Formats: sequence, C-alpha cells, structure tokens
Amino acid sequence: MRAFGEVLVENRKKKGYSQADLVDLLAQEGIEVTTKAVSKWENQTREPSLHTILTVCQILDIEDIYEAFLGENPFDHVMKNLNEDGKAKIIEFANLLRESRKYLPHRAEIIPFENYQPIAVEPASAGTGNYIEDSVKESYNVGHLAPEKTDFGIRISGDSMEPMYHTGDVAWVHKQDSISNGEIGIFCLNGNTYIKELHDGPDGVYLVSLNKKYHPIQIFESDSLKIFGKVIGKCKGAEIPGFH
Repeated sequence: MRAFGEVLVENRKKKGYSQADLVDLLAQEGIEVTTKAVSKWENQTREPSLHTILTVCQILDIEDIYEAFLGENPFDHVMKNLNEDGKAKIIEFANLLRESRKYLPHRAEIIPFENYQPIAVEPASAGTGNYIEDSVKESYNVGHLAPEKTDFGIRISGDSMEPMYHTGDVAWVHKQDSISNGEIGIFCLNGNTYIKELHDGPDGVYLVSLNKKYHPIQIFESDSLKIFGKVIGKCKGAEIPGFH
C-alpha cells in the first residue's frame, strides 16, 4: 500500500499545484491547514484525518482511490485478456448469481450519524454584544458537516470574508480565548461581532477582511476586544436539515 504522502506529492505536482496552492484550496473547503502541515504529510511524518484525505483526493481529481493507494484493482483481472464475448459471459453469469439471491452480501443496518450543534441565531458581523454567551441558540443535527472539535456554529452575514465565506454560510467555531496571527476567528470589538482574520504584527493589531474592498480594523489599547474562538470549518446553511 502506498503512503498518503507519496500519493499526495505525485498528484499535487501532476496538477501543477504548490503546497501553498493546496492550502488555499483546502481553505475553500473549510479545512484550515498550513504549508508546514502539508510538508509533514508529504514527508510521511504525519497523516491528516480521513475527512481531509478524501477532500485532498477530490481537489486533486483522484477518482480511483483503490488504484491510487493499492495499485491495480484486482477485480479488473477478471476481465483481463478476454474478448467482448468472454466479458459478456462473465457479466451474464454474475447476473445469474445475483438473481439466485444465494450469493448476495449481508447488508448491515446503517445507523444515521447524529451530531447536534448549537448555532447562534444572530449572524457574525451584524450582531452586537456578548451574544455567544447571552443570545438565543438553536440546535441542529449537522451530522458530518461540522468538524470534530466544533463547539458552536455561527451564521455569516455580508461579503467582507468573500471569497471564502458567503452570506448564508455557517462557520464552525472551536471555543478559545486566543488565536494565532493569521488565523480566522470570531471577535467582539466594542460590542460589535465580527468574523475576521487576526493580523498581529509590528505595525499593530488588526482585524482583517478577506475581501480587499474592506479596510482592516485597527485594535487600540482603549478598545474592548473579546475572542470567542477559532473558525475551524464551514458549510452552506442549505446543507443543514431544517436550518432557516
């Protein structure tokens, strides 16, 4: 079996992507990683989650995962070196076996995965006050839409974080009272709630929009700033059953 890192670097280069390109493409799918993390995957010193692996395969157009990681699919050998009549005979025999119902696989009952997460009623960039603790939240069964470390969801309003986040999206947040430079978080600044990227540099501390038409918001010592958490993923609100 080929290592994920080997498959990754081969197919990334085949697509002409740099590690930074892959980081940007993953971010568009709501998966925040660094080029350092990608490098560790490719060096086979660390592996991402299964969700991230499948997303990478989708981005890199790896359609046959079995072939990519295990080589030639053994089931292809059944048809190998046969003409069309021979292949038709195999298909005919397979159909007879299915119709007999003696050789059908046992079908296990699939239990739906339930994952209820609270989503704040008021959206980021439009709400005011300390709403994460105080305002109304509604709980939804989001299944696999929310990452494992999600503590709550928040609706997105406005275009200040486009092209990554759009009005109607739900951002998934892990509660923490500090985030690193360059990370996206949920902030309450002087009573106004924002989803922004934190810029902490020698020129000062700013809340930065991804949409370049919006100017960065500088944070001064006299300002009241609270960090509610780090954004760790997103989905479209329409993907959540019953969400409105």
